[in-house]
Amino acid sequence: MIEFPLPSLGADMDEGRLLEWKVQPGEKVHRGQVIAVVDTAKAAVDVECWQEGEVFELLVEPGVKVPVGTPIATLLEAGETPATAQHRVKAAVAAPEPLASPVAPVMPLGSRPRISPAARKRAAELGIDAERLHGTGPHGVVTLDDVEGAGWPAAPVDRNAAMRQAIAAAMSRSKREIPHYYLAEALDLGPMLSWLQTYNAPLAPEARLLPAVLLFKAVALALREYPQLNGYWHDGSFQPASGVHLGVAVSLRQGGLVAPALHDVADKPVQALMDEFTDLVQRARSGSLRSSELSGAGLTVTLLGDQGTDSVFGVIYPPQVALVGFGRIVERPWVENGALCVRPVVNATLAADHRASDGHYGGRFLGEIRRLLLLPDQL
Repeated sequence: MIEFPLPSLGADMDEGRLLEWKVQPGEKVHRGQVIAVVDTAKAAVDVECWQEGEVFELLVEPGVKVPVGTPIATLLEAGETPATAQHRVKAAVAAPEPLASPVAPVMPLGSRPRISPAARKRAAELGIDAERLHGTGPHGVVTLDDVEGAGWPAAPVDRNAAMRQAIAAAMSRSKREIPHYYLAEALDLGPMLSWLQTYNAPLAPEARLLPAVLLFKAVALALREYPQLNGYWHDGSFQPASGVHLGVAVSLRQGGLVAPALHDVADKPVQALMDEFTDLVQRARSGSLRSSELSGAGLTVTLLGDQGTDSVFGVIYPPQVALVGFGRIVERPWVENGALCVRPVVNATLAADHRASDGHYGGRFLGEIRRLLLLPDQL
């Protein structure tokens, strides 16, 4: 029997509240399938299964808050049956060595209040335990009106406060534990923006590329050459990431931010990255991210956009060892071939962990990003 623990969805998550089960005992599940919805301080997140199997038991009732790492379900191993698994449980209890201690008794599936998808999403946004609401819809279904009228005036404030606390805890840990060093480089984006204008000219507005996507691609390709910045600091040593997956800092409309991951950025065409980036931002802001998108990033990128400042010096998101920041693109005086001209320039910054790399290595990394952006057709 395999225990399925509540996964960590980032360094700023210590616990989560189970909102909904998407599976039932006896159901076959496959890798990547959403099996539960968990509320964190930042959003309601779809939790995915990481392997094939059959659900044996659900250990946590919806509405219960549990620490990260707590078993919330068990799966049958290949060749195992419910009868043999139950025998193992009884034998373990008699030992006594329980396989897992349920955090709360599981309510029979048929007796759980039903809730409409829109109501569940809104309840998660407001921090409301929808399982405690009385449903006025057909057959007692909890509706959006039930959630909106639940009389929880402090819930939005509580949600924002919880998010600020989570961010503060992660950033405090980062500044306390990580010996940061910072580097900055002004990058000429003239060639990149000229290429982008030509590429976008025949496309409909909704299909056009944003400069951010080319910046992501340049960072990802540079990480292939400088892998010591792509990974994590664990147990006193650097551990490389499994691929070039970039965390993307997304500001939320209600305040705060999340940093979901774009996966395999170095290997994908820029148009595919644009589509994925657009979808990721939309779902981050609507609170419909998946657990696989909140883990696995080996480096985070933050872009301030046109409304931002010239430079951003970020705080590393532990256990990562680096963060790249891009300020807004502005026109500046520039010397090219001995002549003074005006060029579109962006300030790129690197915050890096001195335990994993040094300033010379980080400087060469920023230099590689500069080189790649001068050759946009190779991105």
